[in-house]
Amino acid sequence: MSGESDPEGPVTSISPLELDIERWPAVVGLLVAAGGALFLVEPLVGPIAVGSLEARPVALSSVVLAAGFCLGAPVFLRRGRRLFGIAHGIFGVAWAGVAAGTALGSGTLVVGAVVLVIAGAGFLVSRARRW
Repeated sequence: MSGESDPEGPVTSISPLELDIERWPAVVGLLVAAGGALFLVEPLVGPIAVGSLEARPVALSSVVLAAGFCLGAPVFLRRGRRLFGIAHGIFGVAWAGVAAGTALGSGTLVVGAVVLVIAGAGFLVSRARRW
């Protein structure tokens, strides 16, 4: 360094314990990561007890992903990240449709949710080309 004083004060190092982690984006990330982890452990573990019910990890995965993405929509929209908010909203509704369709045994609802995922992906690709 040049030895001149920094007008904003001395530069200090940040330890990993002092990271500025924003709460709600971190919760969204943890929920989406947990949903992905539940999907990946499906072949390795049996049904998981949720209260008095037992559910396969892949079924829980869709519920946790839906919660994470649905929470992500308002989190990103409030921060002015419109495209990220829209994407989270689309995929949150789609994963909720997969979860509900599976729980209700409605193939129509599951197919509709998959169509929403495909349409949402197409929308995001078209927006990314303009970005």
